Amino acid sequence: MEGGVVLLDFWASMFGMRVRIALAEKEIKYEYSEQDLRNKSDLLLQMNPVHKKIPVLIHNGKPICESLVQVQYIDEVWNDQAPLLPADPYKRATARFWADFVDKKMYDSGSRIWKTKGEEQEAAKKEFIENLKLLEGELGDNLYFGGEGFGYVDVALVPFYCWFYAYEQCGNFSIEAECPKLIAWAKRCMQKESVAKSLADPEKVYEFLLQLKKAYGIE
Repeated sequence: MEGGVVLLDFWASMFGMRVRIALAEKEIKYEYSEQDLRNKSDLLLQMNPVHKKIPVLIHNGKPICESLVQVQYIDEVWNDQAPLLPADPYKRATARFWADFVDKKMYDSGSRIWKTKGEEQEAAKKEFIENLKLLEGELGDNLYFGGEGFGYVDVALVPFYCWFYAYEQCGNFSIEAECPKLIAWAKRCMQKESVAKSLADPEKVYEFLLQLKKAYGIE
């Protein structure tokens, strides 16, 4: 492990996908280690004793935890190509704000779409779309969240795109009908090899979600 880069991850994790995209953007060779989240490995527990979660990025034997921290680390260490965060301090702060918004809002409201039903699910769908519309407003008419170039907020948000199909199937609604600009942005991102090869197949994600629902005893 010394001197190399290792990613402890789980195939369907949108958080792990962020790190995979960042590594691909920087063209960094790394060892991918798929983790069994029901039976956590000694390596995972040793490398992330606080949260005991994936993804964990290991560089030169040292662990970096939390996906957005990992993406920033990758950007700082391999700073000779494909910058993800802008150089301007204000733009950098703005990018961090929106990536933090994605972290705080998207996963929670998305999870509630498949974990609930009835009024609770309707409220979760409404909140999820409202959050996406706020992001759509920030995107504006730009190609990417950073303007012309693919960057930090794009990396933070685009992995959720491969979960949209599962959310739509569970919640019986269309994200594209509500947020066409955001879906156009996601499709634009998918034209990048770094994104296309890092995101999971939406139908496989949906199958995985159905298994999760069964495991949780959700009808």
